[in-house]
Amino acid sequence: MYINKAMVYGNLTRDPEMRAIPSGQQVASFSLATNRVWKDKAGSKQESVDYHNIVMYGKLAELAAQYLKKGSGVYVEGRMQTRSWDDATSGGKKYRMEVVADTMQFGPRAGGATASSGSYSPASGAPAKGAQAPEPLETIEYPQEDINPDDIPF
Repeated sequence: MYINKAMVYGNLTRDPEMRAIPSGQQVASFSLATNRVWKDKAGSKQESVDYHNIVMYGKLAELAAQYLKKGSGVYVEGRMQTRSWDDATSGGKKYRMEVVADTMQFGPRAGGATASSGSYSPASGAPAKGAQAPEPLETIEYPQEDINPDDIPF
């Protein structure tokens, strides 16, 4: 049995590019940047960045084009695929490694809230015309003194 599974979490390097293939199916493509941080033998911090080409089809492509933009964080699962074509300018064969996405999850939004805390709106955070600011949420006031674990009844 063979396994071809890719899991990538990173930030978009550009807005998704939307197009349609001859069958009419929607295709979105974009690039994700991931970074890795480590310390070398001398103890100094090192960092490396990798770029991953992502391709999405159908409804997933439409969602990506609607909600994702440059700098957005996104988690993508899919399979690795290599495409090849003949380059007209150089006459040579070109290759491109891509992740063909099966699923995606939006990362944290710019305001610090996660996408799972509510609907993900493509608006830039500015209130719509005529919209009122949301009412502040009720908060719980916690006492400032230390809590003794022996006082907890369970």
